[in-house]
Amino acid sequence: MRIDVRARPVCPLCDSGLAGLSPEFVSAVKQALRILKLFGHDDVRRVTSSVGPEQEYFLIDKAMYDKRRDLIYTGRTLFGARPPKGQELDDHYFGSIKPRVAAYMEELNEELWKLGILAKTEHNEVAPAQHELAPIYTTTNIATDHNQLTMEIMQRVAAKYGLVCLLHEKPFAGVNGSGKHNNWSIATDTGINLLSPGETPYENAQFLLFLVAVIQAVDDYQGLLRAAVATAGNDHRLGANEAPPAVISVFLGDELTGILEAIETDTAYSGVEKKRMKLGADVLPRFIRDTTDRNRTSPFAFTGNKFEFRMLGSSNSIACANIMLNTAVAESLRLFADELERADDLPAALHDLIQRTVKAHKRIIFNGNGYDDAWIREATEKRGLLNLRTTPDAIPMLLQKQNMDMLVAHKVYTESELRSRYEIQLENYCKTVRIEALTMVDMARKEILPAVESYVSDLAAAAAAKKTVDADLPCGYETKKLRRLSSLVDTIDSRVDALEEKTVRLDTLHDLTEEAAFIRDEIIPAMSQLRAAADEAETQTAAGCWPFPTYGDLLFGVK
Repeated sequence: MRIDVRARPVCPLCDSGLAGLSPEFVSAVKQALRILKLFGHDDVRRVTSSVGPEQEYFLIDKAMYDKRRDLIYTGRTLFGARPPKGQELDDHYFGSIKPRVAAYMEELNEELWKLGILAKTEHNEVAPAQHELAPIYTTTNIATDHNQLTMEIMQRVAAKYGLVCLLHEKPFAGVNGSGKHNNWSIATDTGINLLSPGETPYENAQFLLFLVAVIQAVDDYQGLLRAAVATAGNDHRLGANEAPPAVISVFLGDELTGILEAIETDTAYSGVEKKRMKLGADVLPRFIRDTTDRNRTSPFAFTGNKFEFRMLGSSNSIACANIMLNTAVAESLRLFADELERADDLPAALHDLIQRTVKAHKRIIFNGNGYDDAWIREATEKRGLLNLRTTPDAIPMLLQKQNMDMLVAHKVYTESELRSRYEIQLENYCKTVRIEALTMVDMARKEILPAVESYVSDLAAAAAAKKTVDADLPCGYETKKLRRLSSLVDTIDSRVDALEEKTVRLDTLHDLTEEAAFIRDEIIPAMSQLRAAADEAETQTAAGCWPFPTYGDLLFGVK
C-alpha cells in the first residue's frame, strides 16, 4: 500500500484538529463564515467539510498471489492474457457475495468497528474478484485517518482467510480498475448542508453561491486537483472506459444546468415550471438528483447535496485531494466575500456575482459522456481544459504560479514544501515504473521464455516422433505452433533486450523531470510492447506449461 507523502489530515474548511498549528491555518474557515454572516447566520461558529471515501479493491487467493512475482513486487500484473470471460455479463456485480468473501467482510466490519470506523456498505463491484467498501461520512480530518487505517486492516484481515487484498489502481489489464470515490460536502455546526437547495429565496441564493464557488474552484485549479491524484498506478486507470477521463469536468445534471443557464441569460427557466430566475425574488424550482449513466463518467459530479470526486486511485490517501479541493473552494469564497461585503444591495450583487461566475466558468460544466473521444477533443480544443494524461504531465501543476500563490497565501504549503512534494512525487513515479520494468525483464527471462521454449521442445519432439513412426503422418498442428511460438520467442527476447537497454539508459539521467519524461515516452511503451508479445505467447502455450497463474485463475479462483 502506498502512503501519500506528507498525508497530514489538514482540512482548510475545518477548524477542528488544528491545535498546535499556526493560526493562519484557520483563515480558510473564516472565508466560509464571512459568506454565512452575509446571509444572517451569526450563530454559525464552524464550517466543516465531510467526506465518505468509497474504497474499491480486489481479493485473490494467497497461494496464487505467491506464484506471481509481478504482484509481489509491484501490486499489479505485468503480464496476462484476457480470459474468455471477464465482466461482460455483469454477473459478478449483480451476483451474491461468495461465502469466503462474505466471511472476510464480516470480520473486516468487526475489526473496523473496534477502531470506531463505521462501514456502511460492502458489495461486489463490476470486475470479477472486485469489491467495494463505503464508510459512513465523517469530517475530512477523521475520514482521512479512517481511510488509512481501513486500507491497513483490509489487508491484514484478508491474510487470515488465505486472501490478498489488492489496492492497486489497475491490477489487471482489460478489466475495471479500482478507484476511491471521494464524496465531499460542506456543512455548518448548526446542521446546514451548504450544498442543499433551500425553501426561501435567500436559502436558494446561498446554495447557488456555494455551488458556483465550487465550480469556479474546480475550473481555476483543475490542474492542481489532477496533480493531487497523480500516481504511476492511477495513470493506467484514468481515461480507461471504467474510470473518469484525465480531463476534469463538473457534472450538474440537465435541470440544475438549465437553472444556471437561465440565471446566466436572465431568461425564463424552461424546466418543470417556466420561471424567470432572479435571485432574491423567486424560490428555486425543485429538481431531482440526476442518476443517469453520464453521471458515472464524470470526474466531478454533483449528486444531490454533495460532489463526488472520482479521480482518486484506490491506494491514494485522500488527504492531498481534499487539501487541494478545500483550499481552492476557500479561495473562491474569499473572492466572493471580498466583493459582497462591499455591496450596498446584496440581492442584486448576489445575482450579478453568480451570473458572472457561471459565464466565466461554464466551460468546466459537462453532462455528456466523459468516455467519448469527441468530448476530449471538445474539452481541449474548444473549451481549453487541461488534459494531463500522465503523472509527469500533472505533477508540474504543483509549481504553476497561480497554484503556488494560492496555496502559499492560505498558509497550507510553503513554496519549498511544494517543490519538495514535486520532487518526491516524481521520484516515486520513476522508482515505481523502474521496478515494474525490471520485474518484467526478470519474469520474461526466467519464467516466460523458458516455459515457451519447453513447450516448443515438446512440440518438436512430438512432430519428430510422428515422423519416426510414419514419415507421411501429418504434423500441421505442430508445425504451425512451432513456427508461431519460435517467432514469438525471438520477439520476446529482442523486446526484453530493448527494455533492459532503456533501463540502463535511465541510470544515466540525473534530472527528475527528464527521467520521468523518458519513462513516460520510452520505458512504458517498451513495457507495453513486451507484454503484447508475452500475452500472445500465453494464448499459444499449453496451460500446464505456463509458469504462473493466469487471469482466469486469479479472477475466478476465490470460491
